[in-house]
Amino acid sequence: MSLQQEIIQALGVKPIVDPDAEIRISVDFLKNYLKANPFIRSLVLGISGGQDSTLTGKLCQTAINELRSETGDTRYQFIAVRLPYGIQADEADCQDAIAFIQPDNVLTVNIKPAVEASEATLAAIGVTLSDFVKGNEKARERMKAQYSIAGMNAGLVVGTDHAAEAVTGFFTKYGDGGTDINPIFRLNKRQGKALLKVLGCPQHLYTKAPTADLEENLPSLPDETALGVTYNEIDDYLEGKTLDADRAAIIENWYKKTEHKRRPPVTVFDDFWH
Repeated sequence: MSLQQEIIQALGVKPIVDPDAEIRISVDFLKNYLKANPFIRSLVLGISGGQDSTLTGKLCQTAINELRSETGDTRYQFIAVRLPYGIQADEADCQDAIAFIQPDNVLTVNIKPAVEASEATLAAIGVTLSDFVKGNEKARERMKAQYSIAGMNAGLVVGTDHAAEAVTGFFTKYGDGGTDINPIFRLNKRQGKALLKVLGCPQHLYTKAPTADLEENLPSLPDETALGVTYNEIDDYLEGKTLDADRAAIIENWYKKTEHKRRPPVTVFDDFWH
C-alpha cells in the first residue's frame, strides 16, 4: 500500500460523496452520541465566519433541532461562540454565518484581554512570545473559553477538523485541535463546500480564502500560502488522484511531521516517531 493510500484510509476520505447522505451521517452521529450520553445537553462550537465552522455549526443546530423534536427535551441546545481577538476583520462574515446557522444561543468572548494578560505574565519571567507562538496562544485561549462554557452547560466542545486539515496538521495542538467530537472528519475541503451548497449557505462564506488569521505580522494569511500547496491539490491527493511528485511530497511531508498532533501524548509504547 502506498503512503497516499495509507493516508486516505487513515482519514476515511471517499473519492466521491453524496452531500445529502454525508449531512445525514454527521447529524445522526451527533444525535446518537448525545442520546448515548444522557448527561450531555449541549453542543458548543466557536464560529469564525469561515467554511468549516459554518458547516459544522449548521450540522450541530440541525442535530439539536431534531433531538428536541424527537424527544421533547427542551434542554438540548446549540451554543455558538464568537471568539474575536479585539475586533475581527471579517466580522460581517461571522454575522452572516450566525444568521445562516440560526443557533439557539450566541455568546461572545473577546479573548484579547486574556491573551495579553498571559503574554505579560510570561514576559515578566523573561519569556517573550514570538508572533507565531502568540497566535497559538490565541487558539488555546479560544478553546479554553469553549470548555468553560461547555462545562457550565453540560456540553461537548465540537471541532471542525476535516481531512484536508488533518493531513497537513494545520491546527494548533490543544487549541482548535483539542475538542470532544469532530462531525466533519473524513470530508475534504471541496466536499465540505458541496454540503454547504446543499444546505443553502451564502456562497461567500465557502468561497472566501481560508485563513487561520492568528499572526498579527501576517494578518489574514491564507492557509494555502502557509502550507505551500493548494486545497485543490490536497483534495485531489485525498481523493486518490495523481499529483506531480513535488506537490505530493509537500503534502506527505506535512503529514509525517505533524503525526504527533493526530495522536495522544507520546508514551514509551509508541514508535511512530522513529
